[in-house]
Amino acid sequence: MTLRTIVWKEIWQRPSAVVTCVLAILLGVAALVAIRHITVFSEHEVGRQLQSLGANILVLPQGASLQDYYSADQNGLTLPEERATQIMLAGLSGVERLSPRLCVPIRLEGKALTLVGILPQSEFAAKGAWETVTLFQKKAHVGCKKASCAPNPEDMRPEALATQRTVEQLGDRDAIVGADVAHQLWLKPGVAVELFDETFNVVAVLPPTGTVDDSRVFAHLHTVQRLAKTGEVVSAIEVMGCCEDAAGQLVPQLSQLLPDSRVVTISQVVQTQVGVNRLMARTSVLVVGVLVLVGGISVASAISSNVRERRREIGTLMALGATPRFISGLFLLKATWLGLAGGLGGCALGLVLAMVLGPQWAGVSVSPLLGTIAVAAVVALAVTLVAAYWPARNASQLDPCTCFQEV
Repeated sequence: MTLRTIVWKEIWQRPSAVVTCVLAILLGVAALVAIRHITVFSEHEVGRQLQSLGANILVLPQGASLQDYYSADQNGLTLPEERATQIMLAGLSGVERLSPRLCVPIRLEGKALTLVGILPQSEFAAKGAWETVTLFQKKAHVGCKKASCAPNPEDMRPEALATQRTVEQLGDRDAIVGADVAHQLWLKPGVAVELFDETFNVVAVLPPTGTVDDSRVFAHLHTVQRLAKTGEVVSAIEVMGCCEDAAGQLVPQLSQLLPDSRVVTISQVVQTQVGVNRLMARTSVLVVGVLVLVGGISVASAISSNVRERRREIGTLMALGATPRFISGLFLLKATWLGLAGGLGGCALGLVLAMVLGPQWAGVSVSPLLGTIAVAAVVALAVTLVAAYWPARNASQLDPCTCFQEV
């Protein structure tokens, strides 16, 4: 009779203890897999939503407030454009994109509006200073871990300015108009407009955003600086920062880097969302602890009880020449099967729960994460083997003579 045959018969003869152990492991693994799947996809969704907000950090002139930013054309406060260069050269981890802006008042067809000079992202690559950043930057940042901030084809269109807060390409005589401006002045792409007595071509009309951008006109930053005769200054620098870094050390680092500027952030939104992510992640760690504790105790108790119940069988096997390694192998093999059954069953159940409950609880669609499933299965197997080791070791050290005594 082989080792596997003995274990298989043992499982069929004593199913109640087996079912209890498998259920303890299965439920723990299912909870771990479900929570982890929902957490991961919730983090990605939060990162995507925060990215869609555009700038989550603003660098303003010293003395300016967040309210001043929305009326920057009236307060007249500015800061040097080179502050954007300083930020890029600093190589701060978490800085995804920058958007220096200059707001000046204009009149267009008799209406008082705000002209916003914005530096397109293509200008950064054109500057020789950015080559220095690429060569000597010590802190390489590959993007937010929760959502990639690299531009996709949709972000390359001028209309993406409404959501991304940046524009990839913008000519010296190109203009982008807000929804309200376009509606009031009957503007559309291809129409020419006069700004500071110079002709600009409307290349895009932004979709309605419900913000002050609806009543603004956007043009190239350097063109606006030249026409308004302001010099190389900006009203603000919008920073698209990774949501985790924006809630962490990025704002203090920017404040230290630019002591003559004011750095503000939508900290409440960022910190709240990141806090929810951290809570979910810690919950998954707690579930791992519960799995180790409850599952381990259940397996250890079941194997210990099994050893006591089978003392005479163990003594008989030893009397027939079974080695201590064979005896311990009986219980370790049983624990392996229990761990595999509970782990794989729990992974399947947890994945189903995550796919069903994810859209309802967190509003996210969930797909299988093979790495998480593999880790959960390995943890379940490791817990059962560790829990069964000492009972199996004690069984292998039993004295055959005492095994036949009535306990």
